[in-house]
Amino acid sequence: MLEVIIARKALRIAAGDSRIVLRDVAFNLKDGEVGALLGPSGCGKTTLLRIIAGLDRDFEGVVRLPSPHKIGMVFQEPRLLPWRTVAQNLLLAGATPGPGLDDILSALGLTEHLDHFPGELSLGLARRVAIARAFAVKPDLLLLDEPFVSLDAALALRLRAELLTLVEARKTMTLLVTHDVEEAIALADRIIILSPHPGRMVTDKTIDTPRLAMTPERAAKVKAEIDTLIAGAAG
Repeated sequence: MLEVIIARKALRIAAGDSRIVLRDVAFNLKDGEVGALLGPSGCGKTTLLRIIAGLDRDFEGVVRLPSPHKIGMVFQEPRLLPWRTVAQNLLLAGATPGPGLDDILSALGLTEHLDHFPGELSLGLARRVAIARAFAVKPDLLLLDEPFVSLDAALALRLRAELLTLVEARKTMTLLVTHDVEEAIALADRIIILSPHPGRMVTDKTIDTPRLAMTPERAAKVKAEIDTLIAGAAG
């Protein structure tokens, strides 16, 4: 289980003062569960993901993960080494050649791009490589920071489906940051909503309908409920 308890997280601003980014955020995720973090820009979603990943330890609170564990992370930018091929980027991240990696590459449509350099890839393909890299290390926890941002709607929808295929197959505990309510509903078992800054817990909503059984009518009803919660937090 992932257990997150953030009492307070502050950042030093240019003027020298402290600015509180997160306060009183607490939730947990079980093995195989997918959570989505929703909230307005500047509410601390990315900061929270960095804390969970262990990239930011300057906070009041605690993050508990099983020990030992592996974390796979997908940042907003693909962050591939431009002088390395796709295959080399995956191997440098700790990917192990074999059927497991082959399945990931096939699911993401990357098999024919292993010898390409990042500069030869479209943004959509680069994001696929970043997702493959995160899955290839066989993570116990997968963290995704708006992995489909800046993509056109059709491509984002296709990548979302490919990601969901991998998540369902591997039952990886996953936490996703997104601004897109529909994306959160399509991917998550639970939706955690943060208020405008400083980010506080507004709600931790369980999606009762399984992802693969979600109908358009049910999704629309859930979206209306979440939109109401977000509007109330903003007000």
